[in-house]
Amino acid sequence: MRAALLALSFPVVELVLGPWALTGFHMGDDLPRFFVVPGVVLLVLALVVLADAHVRLIIDGKGTPSPLAPPVRLVRSGVYRFARHPMYVATTVALVGEALALRRAVLLVAAGAYAVTLFALARWWEEPLLRRRFEDY
Repeated sequence: MRAALLALSFPVVELVLGPWALTGFHMGDDLPRFFVVPGVVLLVLALVVLADAHVRLIIDGKGTPSPLAPPVRLVRSGVYRFARHPMYVATTVALVGEALALRRAVLLVAAGAYAVTLFALARWWEEPLLRRRFEDY
């Protein structure tokens, strides 16, 4: 249970505390007004993908996203059919959605830095780890 709570705390930090620290969740005027609705749509869709990814790891993988209780089975269902790291994609898209909805360019910069960091993490740490853990990866 502790590992599941820890795993769920990461999206809170990434999508709530980080953007709040950068913007205070105050609407800006850096971006055009018509970006607000597409931003909200992106944010909602990203949260749906994120929820599905978490549920798939718990139910199909018999684990959590946390290194303290990793999945024991390789998950290839749900959003994992379309992306190897759907949580990384979803949180990046959610940050872009927040940037558009709040009309704050600083969140677009943060989303870019976040995407580059997660790409490096996936490429050089997570991919080799998954290859070692799962023969059919």
